[in-house]
Amino acid sequence: MKLFSASHLFRSGLTVRRRVGVYQKPLSQFTSNMASNSFPLSSEKMNPLVGVCQMTSTADKEANFAVCQALIHKAKKLGVQMLFFPEACDYIADSKSQTVEMAESLNGDIMKRYCRAAQESGIWLSIGGFHQKGPDSDVKRIHNTHVLIDNEGTIRATYEKAHLFDLDLKGRVRLCESDYTVPGKKIVPPVMTPIGRVAMSTCYDVRFPELALVLTQQGADILTFPSAFTQATGMAHWEVLMRARAIENQCYVIAAAQTGRHNEKRVSYGHAMIVDPWGCVVAQCQEGTNVAVAEIDLGYRARIQQEMPVWQHRRFDLYSPVTALKCDLTYDLDRQPEYQFGHVKISSSCVFSRSALSYAFVNIKPVVPGHMLVASLRAVERLTDLTHAEVADLFCLAQRVSDVAQKQFKACSVTLAVQDGIDAGQTIKHVHVHILPRKQDDFKQNDDVYHHLQMHDKDLSNGTPGLRTQEEMAEEAALMREAFSKY
Repeated sequence: MKLFSASHLFRSGLTVRRRVGVYQKPLSQFTSNMASNSFPLSSEKMNPLVGVCQMTSTADKEANFAVCQALIHKAKKLGVQMLFFPEACDYIADSKSQTVEMAESLNGDIMKRYCRAAQESGIWLSIGGFHQKGPDSDVKRIHNTHVLIDNEGTIRATYEKAHLFDLDLKGRVRLCESDYTVPGKKIVPPVMTPIGRVAMSTCYDVRFPELALVLTQQGADILTFPSAFTQATGMAHWEVLMRARAIENQCYVIAAAQTGRHNEKRVSYGHAMIVDPWGCVVAQCQEGTNVAVAEIDLGYRARIQQEMPVWQHRRFDLYSPVTALKCDLTYDLDRQPEYQFGHVKISSSCVFSRSALSYAFVNIKPVVPGHMLVASLRAVERLTDLTHAEVADLFCLAQRVSDVAQKQFKACSVTLAVQDGIDAGQTIKHVHVHILPRKQDDFKQNDDVYHHLQMHDKDLSNGTPGLRTQEEMAEEAALMREAFSKY
């Protein structure tokens, strides 16, 4: 049984809050245990712990980094696996011009030091808003970049803040983030981490529920909103926005926050918090620099989704689903050695693309040159077994594969086919889409393609004409990976 010293937690300014239901102990019992200077958190294997940070950044980069290091050391003592810093944790400048002047690249000194801190502590870090030097074509503006660093010190993903806060009340006040920040141009899919699939967004993004919906459809378990809310907007909207995003997406929300006075012009609201998928605030910082710690219980999230299946109740016959128009679909295809396809294992060397919920691979016995397959990552037999999000993702990837395959194989048309069930010719009990680039007169009768499709995988024994080796399939997949980056 793991024990934490209550006096240590309180002396270090750390807050630990848990759902009583998880540990089956009333608050009074925790209080009585505190009197003896220690209390048990669980007799079972613990879920991963996360920490959400609160700080007051200034224009002093060195002082800000020292604060971050101290928070990392405190979190490490608590066994935190991933730590979340607020927007502008690197600095908050005194003017727009200074903001731009102080910006660094992702290869700069400060980011290297954050990476080193992650490696030395063994903790994943979310740098919630790094002032990244802007493009050469726009030297008067920067990127507000959310950076995820793994426990080996490697940058795993970056997201540039998409929604910028612009307030221009004529004759009264002008506060326009776009004056010195370039808006992000794409959504970054959730990143697999030790605590689950983490989705990246920043501050003002929380006011746009479409972004959170897209990220949840792409498989997010945890939504993140590192922020620097003003006092006025924070008092009115901070908690209700975070809880709303958690409830409507049935996800954890982690919202690191700036707090207090940064300079003569700027004060932030604070109240960094972690919200569970039921909308309960399970950890929250009070005043000043602080860390709040909570567990991520994905089993609890799954139960909420099962017992209140709102994703299954959506009425897409009445309104359109929210989809990402611009999304970075770059994945490390070889990070997992094999992909499940019904009762078959597909080597990663034969996979050439994937999205949040689907993947594409080459065919062992193609009907026509360039005959590819797209399947759901989750192994289910029928199309109706997929969620709406999985269906949308499957056909979005199929559309992309169709486009690239036409260009790569110089085709003029494409046949797409789904054999949904055994009576439709399905031999692998896993939903998949056949993509066949078509050329003029490739079959005597155009519809002959369906007969060939029905018969092509009936005999896959060695020596069967048209059956390809693993090396041949890997070679074609490599060409398709190159084509995806080209087209």
